[in-house]
Amino acid sequence: MIYDCIIVGAGPAGMTSALYLLRANKSVLLLESSGIGGQIAISPRLENYPSIPSISGSEFADHLFDQISNLGVEFDLSTIQSIEKKEGSFLLNGDSGETYEGRSVILATGCNHRHLNIPGEEELTGKGVSYCATCDGAFFQGEDVVVIGDANSALQYAITLSSLCKHVTIVTLFDRYFADPILVQRLSELKNVDEYHNLSATRFIGEDELQAVEFEDTMNHSTKTIPCKGCFVAIGQIPHNEPFLPCVDLDHGFIVADESGETKTPGLYAAGDCRTKAIRQVATAIGDGANAAMSALRYLESFAS
Repeated sequence: MIYDCIIVGAGPAGMTSALYLLRANKSVLLLESSGIGGQIAISPRLENYPSIPSISGSEFADHLFDQISNLGVEFDLSTIQSIEKKEGSFLLNGDSGETYEGRSVILATGCNHRHLNIPGEEELTGKGVSYCATCDGAFFQGEDVVVIGDANSALQYAITLSSLCKHVTIVTLFDRYFADPILVQRLSELKNVDEYHNLSATRFIGEDELQAVEFEDTMNHSTKTIPCKGCFVAIGQIPHNEPFLPCVDLDHGFIVADESGETKTPGLYAAGDCRTKAIRQVATAIGDGANAAMSALRYLESFAS
């Protein structure tokens, strides 16, 4: 079967694209390598999405999937290994030898936050360990928190959290920041922020909730434990877009695409965290999904004519 559109990735961006295309009476195949929802599915609470005061990330994802399922989306679990442009369609090759064909494709593969991979991280994610201050900072109002990282995102997290939290400690692995000077200056002016360098995180401490983070001094190998209710890890994001070369251009691993989702290949679009953009939030992913779907609809109309 040749689908009107194949969407790779069942996070908020991909499922929103499916919603718009299905409502336009297009045939849609939604492909996902693991489970629906993407990163939002592991968030215990979503409280910054308009009209919904509070909802778990998994419940939000389930509602969206139910909505598109009721409209007739086809769904399959598959990890796409490569994509080929044919005359009038695209071929997507899965990891188990399966092949899918669509007249248009929307890539909504998201990206993963880079983890520290230390003891306690997996168990305490959502229980004090977070990767997004914009998403979760408000949950720690009036508390002591730690930020781990040395680039722009980490400093922006620390600055944002300083207005919400009682005290912020920012910790870097090296002896300096790799951030814009204006952010370093702003950080130094904050009264409730402490800065530590040359510390490597070794474990998160806590059972039902985070209690502290343990570090090793990289210079003298001593141990330092910092008590906290929340820890925000900001050490980068990992996109997984290499399988879509050479049909797309990549910038630091992210698909080069504008607000319409258009890539360098007609009929191939990118939406959500996988594309080059400044803000990666649920609301912006959903906006991306709508834009990419509308672009795909325009392409399908011109293709049909």
